[in-house]
Amino acid sequence: MRLYMRSTFIVLALLALNLGALAQNPTPTPTAAEQDDAVVKISTNLVQIDVAVTDRRGNAIRDLRLEEIEIYENGVKQTPSSFSFISRLREREEGSGTRPFENMPIAPVRPEQVRRSIALVVDDLTLSFESTHFVRRALRKFVNEQMQPGDLVAIIRTGSGIGALQQFTTDKRQLHAAIDRVRWNASGSGSMGAFAAIERKMETGEPEQEPAAGERTREGVDREFQDFRESVFATGTLGAVNYIVRGMQELPGRKSIMLLSDGFSLFSTDALGFKESGRVMRSLQQLVDLANRASVVVYTMDARGVQVTGYTAADNTSGRSAEEMENEISSRKDKLFDSQAGLQYLARQTGGFAIINNNDLAGGIRKILDDQSYYLIGYVPDDETFDRKNRRFNALEVKVTRPGVQVRHRSGFFGLSEEFRAQPEMTGEQKLLHALSSPFTSNEITVRLNALFGSDERSGAFIRSLLHIDTRDLTFVDDSDGSKKGVFEIIAVGFGDNGQPIEQIAKSYTVNLNDEMYRLFLEKGIVYDLSFPIKKAGAYQLRIAIRDTKSNHVGSANQFVEVPNLKDNRLTLTGLVLESLRFETWRLLQSSAGPIKKDSDPLIDTSLRRFKRGNVLTYGLTIHNAISSGRSKPDLTSVTRLFYDGKLVYTGSAIPVIIEGQKAPKAIAFTAALSLGLEMQVGDYLMEVAITDNNVKGSRRVATQYVEFELVE
Repeated sequence: MRLYMRSTFIVLALLALNLGALAQNPTPTPTAAEQDDAVVKISTNLVQIDVAVTDRRGNAIRDLRLEEIEIYENGVKQTPSSFSFISRLREREEGSGTRPFENMPIAPVRPEQVRRSIALVVDDLTLSFESTHFVRRALRKFVNEQMQPGDLVAIIRTGSGIGALQQFTTDKRQLHAAIDRVRWNASGSGSMGAFAAIERKMETGEPEQEPAAGERTREGVDREFQDFRESVFATGTLGAVNYIVRGMQELPGRKSIMLLSDGFSLFSTDALGFKESGRVMRSLQQLVDLANRASVVVYTMDARGVQVTGYTAADNTSGRSAEEMENEISSRKDKLFDSQAGLQYLARQTGGFAIINNNDLAGGIRKILDDQSYYLIGYVPDDETFDRKNRRFNALEVKVTRPGVQVRHRSGFFGLSEEFRAQPEMTGEQKLLHALSSPFTSNEITVRLNALFGSDERSGAFIRSLLHIDTRDLTFVDDSDGSKKGVFEIIAVGFGDNGQPIEQIAKSYTVNLNDEMYRLFLEKGIVYDLSFPIKKAGAYQLRIAIRDTKSNHVGSANQFVEVPNLKDNRLTLTGLVLESLRFETWRLLQSSAGPIKKDSDPLIDTSLRRFKRGNVLTYGLTIHNAISSGRSKPDLTSVTRLFYDGKLVYTGSAIPVIIEGQKAPKAIAFTAALSLGLEMQVGDYLMEVAITDNNVKGSRRVATQYVEFELVE
């Protein structure tokens, strides 16, 4: 796939829209969400840790007093300087509207709207084929039923890199696309089931001899190699989680990682049967320190559920003695226990808990989500805590004097303060890349992105993305020839449905403008036009960032686009092209056959999507794969709906799609119009256009397309 780009700085027309129905809309009232913010800090003048205190049933205790809590650093009692309770119960009670359809797009999330940042990490480096099925089912249940407003979520596979579809989002469509990519990794250490099947032991005809002391047996060498292989995959898993924790350091809200894995052992066994700690334990210690500093709680779940360690139908015990068969069962028990110990250690050291021997993965995720209330306790450390020469590990212990309670907290931290570990200020290029990868849009430069799916007979399917840039946020200086000069950089990356980049473009532009063009630039902005062909149906995301080289200010935007497979003959709609007209202009267009000078720009309207009350919003799309019944032509009707704050506020009447004059019955152009009444509330709206094929029965007869727009005075 090739990604190509062109920049557009001149007023262009996308379509000549024929106008249809006119409608009115009621006025809804939006609601606002609140956000409380708590940060766990490790600095030379303050150490803050989060402590979960629950009863025997796991319910949060909410009425502890300061005198009931004791905190120790390296066995020395500390004097708390701050104490507060952070509750997450209201997440279940509040909501800012509902989304009636799960495939509806949502507005970009702002940091202050985030209450929980959750990474669901699928450890496909260790998952068995059997476990993968249950993990997918639990993830779908979480997204459909358990995900709350204010949740910023990522679904990440440890064996596939960190792609765009695996980044943090509030868009359930994007999360479902990531879940669809969760498959058994045949290159990982996981087998078909929780345990590898026992293979038949071949008879050599020679009597077996007891190995001499210190002798490396064939079975021992095989075990050593298998343990080494599993430790390599385990460190790969921990490395991926380490990378995720680093990416979560700056995220807001309560930060949690849920690791769904078949487990890993803390120790490996050599050919002589001796256990030793190695790369896995070192990786774990580094991860625990980083998670504690980043205020990330790690919860772990054994995806295998309840396991029977006895023989199964897949095992072949031929050629083995009773003692050897007993040793095989004992080895399975040890393997299960050891691999669960790794999950328990990681969770316990970061203040979370492990869910093992439980077949209800969705219930385990629900239990973790309920564990979001905690006490935030701070104390002033002494000078030895941050001794740069020793750089010792400072062990933490929190005790609660109230009987019958359970306490969970972080194990400790290394003696380096955040000030000592602080990163230097980012360069311009680093700032641009950070804006590109962040789940939040950067708004030092105001940009608006609209990515549209389309298709034509010559080039096939494509995605066309229009980025509107507010040029008032760019810096222009006087050049030697008297013109205004501006320099900016743009980087754009398109990601496929596997989360990996398809291709990317990075270019720098120098713009010289005379006085008239400079005035137009400031008044209307510019539109950056980016298109790339699509060879395969699936989920795609485009991420674009821009940097003004003079001020070092950045802006960014991203959009998720689903590209359907037109070859399956299913009713499909392209993206919506928009144009906003004054009512007087629209009325002249309806009554005059000649050309009318319009006061609009479809390119800017489609990309910026900001319209005035009292105008007429015209919109158009192309309908693919409409069915003809016998000799009759396609029979299509359209219905337009408006949503405000997630609530349906307007439903239009069903109107027929005009087929006469259409040359390609499988690519039918549709246009209509909507009155943006003066009584409408200003703010963000979502418009749904639903096309029904009356010649088709069942769920495949309706196709929908959505577009967001902002209504202003």
